[in-house]
Amino acid sequence: MDLGFKGGFEFLGKDFPSHPFEVVWANDIDAAACDTYAANLDLAPVVGDIWEYIDELPTKADVVVGGFPCQDVSLNGKRHGINGKRSGLYRAMVQVVGRLQPKVFVAENVKGLLMEHNRGALAQVMKEFSELGYVVNYELYHAADFGVPQSRERVFIVGTRQDVAPFHHPLPLYGESEWISAKAAVRDLEDIPEKEAPNHIWSRAKKSPEQGNRKLKADRPAQTIRAECHGNIQFHYELDRRISMREAARFQSFPDDFVFQQGLRKTERQVGNAVPPVLAWHIAKAVADTLSGDTDEKGLYRSKNRTSDGIQLPLASVSAF
Repeated sequence: MDLGFKGGFEFLGKDFPSHPFEVVWANDIDAAACDTYAANLDLAPVVGDIWEYIDELPTKADVVVGGFPCQDVSLNGKRHGINGKRSGLYRAMVQVVGRLQPKVFVAENVKGLLMEHNRGALAQVMKEFSELGYVVNYELYHAADFGVPQSRERVFIVGTRQDVAPFHHPLPLYGESEWISAKAAVRDLEDIPEKEAPNHIWSRAKKSPEQGNRKLKADRPAQTIRAECHGNIQFHYELDRRISMREAARFQSFPDDFVFQQGLRKTERQVGNAVPPVLAWHIAKAVADTLSGDTDEKGLYRSKNRTSDGIQLPLASVSAF
């Protein structure tokens, strides 16, 4: 997400210019992920449990971005909801927003947050952020609609302070017939030999049920790249092997000069956990437009507020314009 907010990278021959954002503080509990972050984004994150470092936050920031862990609300998780040990960390983000009072915050999570069994969870998350004095809304994004060669759906919750212009979620840029296919994204890597340096390495795990037996379709975007694949990542659409980590990074829209600093297993987790930088870039542009007042009121954006069908939120959670 931070790479997308910074901008200044290239992906599949397209330039994504720099945004007017500077990362002043970052945190993750995974030391390996922090090593990769530091090597590529020129900032050393604070490594450890956010609750142990929350008093070391900067005194202010214009924007707060983050993705609280999603395993407890994921379709593939144990469905403990937001009271689960990991997903409950959204409360840390609530506290960060409450302390820093940023102009805008952006929180990312899985599509499962919109499922029927998570109705109350979503309402609670929206309520706690809105009680801080923010106008809060959310939108479900399909990454392929924004030039990411992957079928990946994620929810973005955005809050704006009362004295800030409304945030408008960007409209999709590409229809299904225009999505970037798996072959278009990685065909130049087909004949390159396995090599550690650019992360062009792959799992030798044998076929296994469900995910472990999936094969890419050459003319379709890749299936969702998952963090907890345990080596059972998708098979190449043509070659007799699973996809490499460089290919997986391509499907996540990482530029080729973004090199992960660890071996196969830790890289699998980092690639799968990431927000696609290209998708984050488009959301960052919308945030920058909000902060500069450069927004279009003529219907070129998504609806200004959205709630999933059947969810009744307290009036304070979502404001009308």
